[in-house]
Amino acid sequence: MEPKRILYVAQSMHPYLSETILADHALAFPKRMNELGNEVRVFMPRYGNINERRHQLHEVIRLSGMNVVINDMDQPLIIKVASIPQARLQVYFIDNDEYFKRKGDLVDAAGTLYEDSDERALFFSKSVIETIKKLGWKPDVVHVMGWMCSPMPLYIKQFNATDAHFADVKVVVSLYDTDAFAGQLGPKLSSGMHYDGAQSMDAFEQPTYENLQCGAVRFADAVLTMTDSPSEHAVKAAQELGVPVSDGRPFAADPSGLKAFYESLFA
Repeated sequence: MEPKRILYVAQSMHPYLSETILADHALAFPKRMNELGNEVRVFMPRYGNINERRHQLHEVIRLSGMNVVINDMDQPLIIKVASIPQARLQVYFIDNDEYFKRKGDLVDAAGTLYEDSDERALFFSKSVIETIKKLGWKPDVVHVMGWMCSPMPLYIKQFNATDAHFADVKVVVSLYDTDAFAGQLGPKLSSGMHYDGAQSMDAFEQPTYENLQCGAVRFADAVLTMTDSPSEHAVKAAQELGVPVSDGRPFAADPSGLKAFYESLFA
């Protein structure tokens, strides 16, 4: 089959953040798919603990200047980019001074989720979609990794299914448990989604870690379980909806297998 255009959307990625299972996959998967001749784009948040000078991030002026509406508030969207030479990859960073300026990523120094994590997740997911449109690039596959991206499958399927950039796109959701958190996000995630007119979003009304996963798989075309103990509720939700669930752990050892997996989505 012809090479695919693959969009990876991850809440973390090595080497910009510490090595974790998710951050390692977010580097290894696009690197290998790029080596196999596919056209790849990678997006992640520009957290305040990413050293811009060391990693040579710079703003993409032609892409910046947009606003993204979150709960009736216009939030400025800043796009930055950096390269990973050894992987021959460009990485796009979603930035906003209000959401991502503080010197941390998902949690503060005490290990507590930031209070506005609900709005950050919605801003990140919507911003990636708007940036892809401005790039004028049409992905064949969108592969989301991490709870920060959980609203994105809904926004693709409900609001952008007929848009030229996302028509017929296949959405893949990777399930992890290594980035789980206790409690739930604040109410502004669901209120923001309601403001946008989202439907079938019951899982986001009480955004616990497991519910965010369930909300993501509801709008997926395929699900990959990436750890030994992924969310049982999310796996069950996917199976009940007829969304195929596959063991993605072998891809960690050999990402080459992803090529056939992505192609199977179009069979």
